[in-house]
Amino acid sequence: QVQLVESGGGLVQPGGSLRLSCTISGIIFSTGTMYWYRQAPGKERNLVALITGAGTTNYADSMKGRFTIARDNAKRTVYLQMNNVQAEDTGVYYCKAFAEKYGSGFMHYWGQGTQVTVSS
Repeated sequence: QVQLVESGGGLVQPGGSLRLSCTISGIIFSTGTMYWYRQAPGKERNLVALITGAGTTNYADSMKGRFTIARDNAKRTVYLQMNNVQAEDTGVYYCKAFAEKYGSGFMHYWGQGTQVTVSS
């Protein structure tokens, strides 16, 4: 069974920092591409950042220089370090894996999401 468990969300003041974590089981973690998405209230879910199995990263333009995605293959965990957060960063953050499940090909798997609220 594939499980993606996000943590680290919460309430943070503008200009503050937060680190999200997503621990994944049931897939071949090391070769998978991992993503963070954000869904703001009343809006579509949009890509925040991704990191490939080789460690290549890519970010949405509004996150460049503020957010950092990283992975720890030994811990089977992907992180999103969020710095200088702003009110528009508020939303539910979802972790996604595009990876092989043991005995199957590559598929997309989603976590349940973690709420981030930026407010003073």
